[in-house]
Amino acid sequence: MRRFQGLGFGLTCLVCVAQAQTPAPDDPLLNDNAAGAAVASGSEARGVLRAKDQAVLAGELSGRIVELPYSEGESFKKGDVLARFDCSAYQAQLNAAQAASRGANEELAHNRQLASLNSVGRFEVARAAAKVSETQAQSQVYQVQVKRCSVVAPFDGQVVERKVQRYESVTAGSPLLEIVDNRSLEIHLLVPSSWMGKLKAGQTFSFVPDETGKPLAATVKRLGARIDEGSQTLLLVAAVPNAEGLLAGMSGTARFAELK
Repeated sequence: MRRFQGLGFGLTCLVCVAQAQTPAPDDPLLNDNAAGAAVASGSEARGVLRAKDQAVLAGELSGRIVELPYSEGESFKKGDVLARFDCSAYQAQLNAAQAASRGANEELAHNRQLASLNSVGRFEVARAAAKVSETQAQSQVYQVQVKRCSVVAPFDGQVVERKVQRYESVTAGSPLLEIVDNRSLEIHLLVPSSWMGKLKAGQTFSFVPDETGKPLAATVKRLGARIDEGSQTLLLVAAVPNAEGLLAGMSGTARFAELK
């Protein structure tokens, strides 16, 4: 601070220098809660690769896990059993329900035969038919429970993380496995809202993952439905034609030559 004297009064001159501040690691604009990307700058924007198919699988039953064949990084096919519970009790209940259903069907057939001979009334036939419906419904309930004893893969993919281990007992709804399909990846970017009029579906740009350093040709698929009020950014989702050698979670820089 420098003081100047003149014309009978003192003049104080303050010189302030504005400095750019580096965002803290927990800056909400850098968090992955909206689109998983950093704020764009110029004609470049930071982004991440996201898998279109990814899930955390949970068990629908309480019980002990007896089979967990896949470990982290291992691949599986759609329909493969990823986890199996000990369901001997449910299987026994299903067997009993199916036996009761067979008996109810035999009784109904017998009563219908007697009714044709006027040996029983319609009430006995109707009651036997209701018994058949009841036992069939019970069988269906136990069939659903037995089916839930196996957790099958909803798509081809790989195991990201095993949340539990074999022989552990878990409750219904407990996370078991996190899985991902790295063959179908998308790029998620946060771009300035001022770019909205310059971007459209089908537009191409370059994306360079930090981990590989090799540029990828990407195509804009869609824009987000809302602008973030705080950062004035918009979600952009792009397609990657060839995901070979790429993994979900890779980050990189997108460059839009047409915006320069």
